[in-house]
Amino acid sequence: MEPAVLTTDRLLLRTVGAADTAAVYAAAQAPDIQRWTTIPSPYLYEHARGFVEQQVPEGWADGSMCTFGVFLPHGELAGMLGVTMRSPGAAEIGFWAVKEHRGNGYVAEAAGAAARWAFTHLGVDRLEWRAEVGNRASRAVAERAGFTVEGTLRSALDNNGARRDCWVGSLLPSDLGLASAAPYLPARA
Repeated sequence: MEPAVLTTDRLLLRTVGAADTAAVYAAAQAPDIQRWTTIPSPYLYEHARGFVEQQVPEGWADGSMCTFGVFLPHGELAGMLGVTMRSPGAAEIGFWAVKEHRGNGYVAEAAGAAARWAFTHLGVDRLEWRAEVGNRASRAVAERAGFTVEGTLRSALDNNGARRDCWVGSLLPSDLGLASAAPYLPARA
């Protein structure tokens, strides 16, 4: 699959490459990104290089993970976002924001754009968000992007070799006024 480019009123979402290595490395030094995500800690420059030069292109090439850098109009990195295919029709979204750009709604805006794209271009019928219990910033972004928090999954995340509980939420095409690729028959009340 070829990498997609998405735009919103304030953002450009595009793949990252070698020229973005330093920005990814610098952003990933934030202690809370290392705490709440599954990136290596400490995060070394070689990790950033491997991410932008190998992981990201390989994920796009085989369609397993579509990773976008979230960029401001002048080219500054504001965050990262990935849509990972989990099973036919189901994907998971993950994201983080550069410390200096938090609180501006950029990642929620990017998540909304990526969700629309996943529903209309990837045939996704359920986009799931997961975050370790306690990651209130991630939960706030997901809720602003329209996700419905469905509950807590016990021991559902592995973060640095430790099992942790996580919140789980979902966004469906119908939540955005879009048609599903497959029929959805919700449970009766």
